[in-house]
Amino acid sequence: MPNPRVRIYTDYKSPYAFVANKRLFELQETHGVELEWLPYTLRVAEFMGTVEERTPHFWRKVRYAYMDARRYANAQGLVMKGPRRIYDAFYSSVGMLFAQQHGFFRPYHDTVFRRFWSHELEIDDLAAITDVITSCGGSASEFEAYVNGPARAEHDRIIDEPKRLACSAYRPWCSTASCSGAATASTC
Repeated sequence: MPNPRVRIYTDYKSPYAFVANKRLFELQETHGVELEWLPYTLRVAEFMGTVEERTPHFWRKVRYAYMDARRYANAQGLVMKGPRRIYDAFYSSVGMLFAQQHGFFRPYHDTVFRRFWSHELEIDDLAAITDVITSCGGSASEFEAYVNGPARAEHDRIIDEPKRLACSAYRPWCSTASCSGAATASTC
């Protein structure tokens, strides 16, 4: 009988995703589940607005969330420095997919998380992610061909899937073909 599969959506810029890794890998080891890691690149401006639109109350919530996540990081002996700016994690996310396809997911995954949260890696810099790929044994030219080829379509299909699943689960009248995740009853 095959091991049960648990789908994990993760984003390298999420502090909670970073601190969840240890427990997720323990789950794999102790319970024999297969973890299916997929990128979920948060588009921060789409759901939180621009930096200029944010209120002092919003920033207090952000600081508290990072303080909370840092407690979990400290308990695991992890370094977690708050991000210096808002990142587009596309390159690191498609780097994850590339690493999976080429058999070096775990070293890539651990390196990206550790270096990003230690301020040693810019996850939206293609050259920096390519360096991680090559340090894990991957080919820079193959990765760049992937980025400039099918990566965007594959990435977008993966991150849109949870929206489609949520739409069909919470809006049974809505067909997944017409529901974008932001649809209303009037558009379904």
